Amino acid sequence: MQFWIIQTLNSLALGGLLFLLSAGFSLIFGLMRIANLTHGALFMLGAYVGVTILRVVPDLWLAALLGGLLVAAFGGLLERFILRALAGNALGQVLVTLGVAFIIADFCLIVWGGDPIPVPTPEYLRRPLIVAGVAFPTYRLVVIGIAIVTAIVLHLLMERTRLGAMIRAGVDDMQMARAVGIPVSRLFTIVFCLGSALAGAGGIIGGPILSAYPGLDFEMLPLALIIVILGGVGSLVGAFVGSFIIGFIYTFGSALLPDLAYVILFLPMIFVIAFRPRGLFGRLGT
Repeated sequence: MQFWIIQTLNSLALGGLLFLLSAGFSLIFGLMRIANLTHGALFMLGAYVGVTILRVVPDLWLAALLGGLLVAAFGGLLERFILRALAGNALGQVLVTLGVAFIIADFCLIVWGGDPIPVPTPEYLRRPLIVAGVAFPTYRLVVIGIAIVTAIVLHLLMERTRLGAMIRAGVDDMQMARAVGIPVSRLFTIVFCLGSALAGAGGIIGGPILSAYPGLDFEMLPLALIIVILGGVGSLVGAFVGSFIIGFIYTFGSALLPDLAYVILFLPMIFVIAFRPRGLFGRLGT
């Protein structure tokens, strides 16, 4: 019984962390129609930037805020000066984002070295919480709460604001959005910055669980891709549900069938592509 409780809570914590990664990725993919292959690298960059900020300001939440803003600024520059120059060239954009991901990975290796760097948990969250007689790290439960709050804020942004209405219009029908005067190019930059900020902050928030280490980017990127395909391109609800589905599959698959963990992980994506190509909550038109 203890095994199932712990693995369930681990799955929820991983799902919450994956949502911070995949929410922005889904919006960028949905609006810009490109797979932003730098997204995993931005997550890793956020983790490393957080390590540096924590050496100066020993506050994880402030580090997440500052790191998210710095990564958002980098993402905005990437979109404005590189991706926009390749507008209409989807293959070129994908290749460029892949190249930038390798550059970020090498930059992190040069600056921070090749050894894993642990990110300390805030002292007031280090005491474990007792759940059904089982001790569980309090910080992981906080991550779940952060993911839920982030989902609510993003939902209100998308459904209750003019900016959200424009983003949804761009996701549903980009050409029509342009025709009615929505500044889609400006939306590209805003959404790219928002997605980058979520990835960067997620890397820092996930630091006490995952640490910062080379290769973190290409471990997280496939999970984000699977979540977007499973949940539906451009759908925050899909990203939220898909993140927790993948969190459970990945955690229990690794614990129960470690040799088949990736087979089990990719099976839902294969079925979704075969029987529901737009994803569980896909919003793109046919």
